[in-house]
Amino acid sequence: MTDLTSTRSGDVVVGVDTHKHIHVAAVMDTIGGILATLTIPTDTGGFRQLLAWAEGFGRILAFGIEGTGSYGATLTSFLRRHDIKVVEAGRPDRRLRRANGKSDTLDAENAARAVLAGFATAIPKTADGTVEMIRQLKVVHDSAVLSRSSAMIMMKAMLVHSSDEMRRETNKMSRPKLARHLAGLRPRSLETPDDALRHSVRTLARRWLTLDTEAKELEALIEDAVRRTAPQLLEQFGIGVDTAAEILIVAGDNPERIRSEAAFAKLAGIAPVPTGSGMTSGRHRINHGGHRQLNAAIYRTVIVRMRFHEPTIAYVARRTAEGRSKRDIIRCLKRYVIREVYHLVKANPTTGEIGS
Repeated sequence: MTDLTSTRSGDVVVGVDTHKHIHVAAVMDTIGGILATLTIPTDTGGFRQLLAWAEGFGRILAFGIEGTGSYGATLTSFLRRHDIKVVEAGRPDRRLRRANGKSDTLDAENAARAVLAGFATAIPKTADGTVEMIRQLKVVHDSAVLSRSSAMIMMKAMLVHSSDEMRRETNKMSRPKLARHLAGLRPRSLETPDDALRHSVRTLARRWLTLDTEAKELEALIEDAVRRTAPQLLEQFGIGVDTAAEILIVAGDNPERIRSEAAFAKLAGIAPVPTGSGMTSGRHRINHGGHRQLNAAIYRTVIVRMRFHEPTIAYVARRTAEGRSKRDIIRCLKRYVIREVYHLVKANPTTGEIGS
């Protein structure tokens, strides 16, 4: 009897389960199934070992890597420099995990099977250009804005317990003026709760001023990078720097990886999901997946256009007269905007030529 396990095609795919300090890989022949597994450290030496090990089993069709944008980013970059195809394997299905258990080896094997079966097809972002710079700056900027808001909320909450005189002085002050005023308080010896409160609000005020300066500096850097990368986005009504940055971050430095308008809409969670079954065919529901920050940015653009953009205002009036609800109209407008920006992110910023 022929041993099926010895049957080999010579073409292999590799699945990788990524972690902070180690990666676990499984190599799979297109006919012979899983051949072997390997654990490597997450450094250049480990990546070289992995590539040489995989090449020893035959011609590599592709690597399926889980977490190409996080723990698998450096491995993805290494493989691309060696002209190896990489796809995002994604997380294994939860039902499979419940039924078959979970381990690093099983996750690596599932990643290889997903690539071979054609379930894993997403091309990861290259993360090697200006858009990656924008993403890194925006992560820190958003953190500074969140911490700044937290400091102001805490400051105002503590002022509720301050003296009548301090409350009168700070009443109706703008946030910058309030922060500057409290930051200039003179310290006192800690003898009463009021002394502790003065120290506390002064510290929070100085923290707010520091974070405010930090956020504004980062905003300027982000705006400069966005204008250099995609000025055509900022020319559109209702699309500001923050929205343009979110669009670029999702598209990545290689927007050609997004094959169609529909794919970009799905990536943003704007494409409807079919829910028909039996006698209810043709029904759809809202897509709750996708990139939620981009979805929110497109929503803000739609709201601005509904209030100030004359063609959009006329469209809303016409659709309202047809019996459409405001919610449905917003969905239609979000789909229109994502279709518009899909072509803009693929445009050449120098020539203005729109990509296909």
